[in-house]
Amino acid sequence: MVMATAVIESFAAHEYTNHHVFLKESYAGFFEPNHNHGGNTTAPSPKELIGNALRERVENIDHEICAPGEEDTFFVADLGEIYRQHLRWKLNLPRVKPFYAVKCNGDPKVLQLLATLGTGFDCASKAEIEQVLSLGVDPSRIIYAQPCKTNSYVRYVAAQGVRQMTFDNADELRKIARLYPEAELFLRILTDDSSSLCRLSQKFGASLDSTDSLLGLARQLGLNVVGVSFHVGSGASDPLAFLKAVTDAHVVFQQAAAHGFEMKTLDVGGGFCSDSTFEQMAGVLRDALDEYFPAHSGINLIAEPGRYYVSSAFTIACHIIARRAVEDPRAVAETLGGEGGYMLYVNDGLYGNFSSIMFDHQHPEAKVLRTGGRVLYNTPAATAKPGGIEYSIWGPTCDGIDRITESISFDCLLDAGDWLYFENMGAYTKCSATKFNGFPNEHDVIYVCSEPGAKALLDL
Repeated sequence: MVMATAVIESFAAHEYTNHHVFLKESYAGFFEPNHNHGGNTTAPSPKELIGNALRERVENIDHEICAPGEEDTFFVADLGEIYRQHLRWKLNLPRVKPFYAVKCNGDPKVLQLLATLGTGFDCASKAEIEQVLSLGVDPSRIIYAQPCKTNSYVRYVAAQGVRQMTFDNADELRKIARLYPEAELFLRILTDDSSSLCRLSQKFGASLDSTDSLLGLARQLGLNVVGVSFHVGSGASDPLAFLKAVTDAHVVFQQAAAHGFEMKTLDVGGGFCSDSTFEQMAGVLRDALDEYFPAHSGINLIAEPGRYYVSSAFTIACHIIARRAVEDPRAVAETLGGEGGYMLYVNDGLYGNFSSIMFDHQHPEAKVLRTGGRVLYNTPAATAKPGGIEYSIWGPTCDGIDRITESISFDCLLDAGDWLYFENMGAYTKCSATKFNGFPNEHDVIYVCSEPGAKALLDL
């Protein structure tokens, strides 16, 4: 097996200049750079691969003459980053099998790679299950992790042989007993998710006061409860939330045994971030699992990571479609804190791939991709600078809340036709984009792959 790069270092930035902008038909797919420039055969770094793909695309678009929509937002996705995240997971949580949360980002190449890596899949709807099954994934690698399910979807998964599913209330048990009594059920329990970006406990989860009676009802209905699941909330920040949830799950396992159930799986849900907090979070969870569900217990351990895999793998490029100087004193005070500057309008926003600002509490940071004929990706000039020219950044719709950035400063003077880019845009972005105001919600994805192991698995 080809091993992944152990450490991604900071690479020297390159400034690209192109004075020959020309029109080229839009494309998406795999970007294969020419590695042999001037006799240099060194494999490009992840940053270089992403930068080359961005540059190739934006330098081939002239907004003065291009066809409508040719300057649309697009993504560059590094599948090698997903591969590295998988190895990182196996290193830190070797006993826990990941079931990727499809809702986070259902990109087909992402799912293909994860399927080839052997992960399972956490699906919440018929469409997500159909997409995963279409890849040839065995139904046993899918958990229908939706505690409150549509009747027709239950009939569908029964026909497809997807047996694993969650529940958290008595009505759902009666529904399953009527529609799919052969299902393998996970009792989802309530957790403390107060420190998470997106709390789920207000909607899902059975309290410990109700778990024993639910297990009793499941036994009365002749259903098969095989495990416990929990979710500490999307984007969790308190490792102790995992410790508390594991101890609670252990209590429920004991309750289930008293009712005669042979419990075999614990699902520790999601909440894992891709940043430097992962190792600490994984360490607390690993220790808790070793104490309450040790390897010799024979309990299978699974999880439902989503953003952990894809957040850092996707970069988005946005075109500046208009610029407005802020001169009115009242407007200045409201939009730019009392000083002059510019309002930039880009071709994506809160109703599109930046819905994560509203729904996922994210704060995407704009960087300058191209201005004045120069590509500035991964250079100091691309990054915001205090004391520079001040901008606010707005989406393309007619809604006044469609603002990406309230205030940011760059050294360069940006104008219509320039490009911005935003990193870490793989989680809860394109999956929740809308067509509000008639703007498209599907955008090209250019794929690069910075890991030989991932390329080999995908036969690239």
